Amino acid sequence: MQSVDTLIEARWVVPVRPRATVLENHALAVSGGRIVAMGPSTELRSHFAPQRRVVLDRHALLPGLVNAHGHCAMSLLRGVGDDLPLERWLREHIWPLERALVDPAFVYDGTRLAALEMLRAGITCCSDSYFYPAEAALAMRNLGMRAIVGIMTIDFPSRYASDADDYLRQGLAARDSLSADPLIGFTLAPHAPYTVNDATLVRIASLAEELDLQVHIHVQETAAEIADSLRDHGQRPLARLDRLGLVSERLIAVHAAHLDEAEIELLARRGASVVHCPSSNLKLASGVAPVAQLLAAGANVAIGTDGAASNNRLDILREASLAALLAKMQSGDPTALPAWQALECATLGGAQALGLQERIGTLEPGKEADLLALDLSSVENQPSYEIVSQVLYSAGREHVSHVWVGGNAVLQERQACAGGHAGLEQEVLQAAAPWHNQVRQRRRGLLQDNPVQPG
Repeated sequence: MQSVDTLIEARWVVPVRPRATVLENHALAVSGGRIVAMGPSTELRSHFAPQRRVVLDRHALLPGLVNAHGHCAMSLLRGVGDDLPLERWLREHIWPLERALVDPAFVYDGTRLAALEMLRAGITCCSDSYFYPAEAALAMRNLGMRAIVGIMTIDFPSRYASDADDYLRQGLAARDSLSADPLIGFTLAPHAPYTVNDATLVRIASLAEELDLQVHIHVQETAAEIADSLRDHGQRPLARLDRLGLVSERLIAVHAAHLDEAEIELLARRGASVVHCPSSNLKLASGVAPVAQLLAAGANVAIGTDGAASNNRLDILREASLAALLAKMQSGDPTALPAWQALECATLGGAQALGLQERIGTLEPGKEADLLALDLSSVENQPSYEIVSQVLYSAGREHVSHVWVGGNAVLQERQACAGGHAGLEQEVLQAAAPWHNQVRQRRRGLLQDNPVQPG
């Protein structure tokens, strides 16, 4: 018998590929951080001698969820400025608080809080875009999570960097310092077309090719953004990005809530990805990405939460369910974005957007063992007929019981356990707690001030 690290046996296995497949009483053999075999539990028990055997006889086993867009440290600003439109929310609440509070400790503590929340929701990989990327990467790594960290770039100074060149210099230095870590990757992350000038965007396009990096950028989130771009540049934002050489298979277009038919066709033809953030866009009344049309055109669609300040939950299961429901309403077609396809967007779609589709996003031999288990035995999940529909429309993050990243258990029976650290959750909560009072005190002094620029 072949020795392996772990044999995980589940009542149901949802591999994502082949599409809409559910395998009953199957198991995964995991060794060296990768899936080495998948098949009927009885068969794998006779072929493999595991150091650990995990039996999940009431569970569905899935690929880890991918949060393709977040601002993790903003978990410390959860609920700040709720129920406001995007521009007021940013100028009157978020940007002043960021200028006053965001430093390396804020980013590290806030990102760890977000990582803990995400792991408890079955999210094994997050693409983050914020200040102090090295601290963000280390915070997620501390919880055992896979992190794709943005080299954030913006034209305005902040406590972190003085100008666009400084943002790029520090971000690239962080990338160099963490290049050997198998759980850490980077993207180039210009904030948005309206906060980054042409020269910097051209430089980012060149760097993306030179360094083989994706470009993660907010684009066409609101109708006002498009109107302002037409006024200032004579082009819609996506057309401007295309003119500057950024619309390619490297592009991760976040939000994309306002696309016309030609733009949908352009994104699909160039192999770009769109990250749909339904809860954040609905809460800010920004718009809704035309997901059904994008998928029909052949574009890749991923799912993101955005930050906890504009969403309040870091919960990709809920986002995927909401994406499916919105697509049905938008199109008037209840068959639009079925449960299996929404789950694909939340797993393989995110992996493809981040350039990780050969490593994660499906359960296949050879891929890294990023996994989650959902306990479907609870009252609200009974009866269970169509398992993928059950996962999307009935189950929630509270049913996530186990999570593995690269074959390592990072959540067991809903308790974070990366590195065998039994007190990890309490440590994260204790570190985050003092920021509550700091945010409250700063809000009292800052909210009457004139709005400031980002950073």
